[in-house]
Amino acid sequence: MNVLKIATAGSVDDGKSTLIGRLLYDTKSLTDDKLEAIEEKSKQRGFDYLDFSLATDGLVAEREQGITIDVAHIYFSTRKKSFIIADTPGHIEYTRNMVTGASTAQASIVLIDARNGVVEQTYRHFFINNLLRIKDVVIAINKMDLVNFSEEKYNIIKGEIEYLASKSEYKNQNLTFIPMSALDGDNVVIPSENMSWYKGETLLHHLERLDAEDISEVSQTRFPVQTVIRPKTQDYHDFRGYAGKIYGGDFEVGDEVSVLPSQTKSTIKSIHFFNEEFAKAKSGSSVTITLDDNVNVSRGDMLVKVAEQPTIAKQLNATICWMDSAPLQASQKYYIKHGVNDAQAKITKLNTIIKTDFSGKIENPSALELNQIGDIQLKLSKPLLVDAYNQNKSNGSFILINPKTNNTVGVGFIR
Repeated sequence: MNVLKIATAGSVDDGKSTLIGRLLYDTKSLTDDKLEAIEEKSKQRGFDYLDFSLATDGLVAEREQGITIDVAHIYFSTRKKSFIIADTPGHIEYTRNMVTGASTAQASIVLIDARNGVVEQTYRHFFINNLLRIKDVVIAINKMDLVNFSEEKYNIIKGEIEYLASKSEYKNQNLTFIPMSALDGDNVVIPSENMSWYKGETLLHHLERLDAEDISEVSQTRFPVQTVIRPKTQDYHDFRGYAGKIYGGDFEVGDEVSVLPSQTKSTIKSIHFFNEEFAKAKSGSSVTITLDDNVNVSRGDMLVKVAEQPTIAKQLNATICWMDSAPLQASQKYYIKHGVNDAQAKITKLNTIIKTDFSGKIENPSALELNQIGDIQLKLSKPLLVDAYNQNKSNGSFILINPKTNNTVGVGFIR
């Protein structure tokens, strides 16, 4: 069964946790004890309805304040598909959490409170979805019951988002607009009787129809070697395999490959997954590959198709989301973690701060503060095998680590 990874985003009190709770409830994915706990807690709070946000807000502080702080991952299935939903925070101070939750998503749901329309956090979350190149985005216009299910209000919000999309550099995004009431269930799983003017799908029907392969942009094939496998058994004493995960495209037996950085060439002899052998492995597969030739391959090397070479770079231009309370400034030094490789990195220039409402950039700033996004230049202590993020997501992204605290302070996207 296909698994679809989805990120949610939206401003505070737009109803993200309530929407996910409603999805779980209407698809009968809540256990009896969880449902009883929600019913009991809702009564204690004096609600005459079920507070579905209790299904996802796991931290004590979240339940007490009625807000989402941490990224929660929720798993559920229907007869057609399995889903993993990242419920990300809406507060501006938790923007880094939203980036983390959306970084592995194949689709995204951006919630908008129909009463408030497009607000600052809507701009920010829409911008991040574009930055991360998330191809399929649902604009869930929630709380339609509080604006009398107004088609006019829906069309105003839709027009504002379409205008934002026209200003984005990412043009391959599919936008789907769904008016709903997460609390009452309108257009979540069951079509709403209150919005006869809406002729589109419910949220669940749309998500079930998405194919993870169709909404994943195929790019050049990359295979960073995690480890070399040499079994200590008599039957496999000559076996030499290279284990890792395939990113971007597919590999087949017989493909001619280059081993980087040595530029040695060979041909794929076999592809293994546990005790099975396959003629082809798709992007996202964790496999072991053997080669026809006994070439030198080590952890940190990369197998690529001969005609699909990455860039070997010791200097990088990148867009970065800053995640540390101590601001980023030029001349600072960090560790860069890129796939299975790492190196020392120095910020040689902070070029711009990017305004997340698509209104432009601030040139030559002195620092990049927590949750801000900017363009930087880095100099590395050794060359890395990289791609631009818009050409290969996995090989075009990295994290920066503070060498003194060992904290992850930024996530970068190579340009």
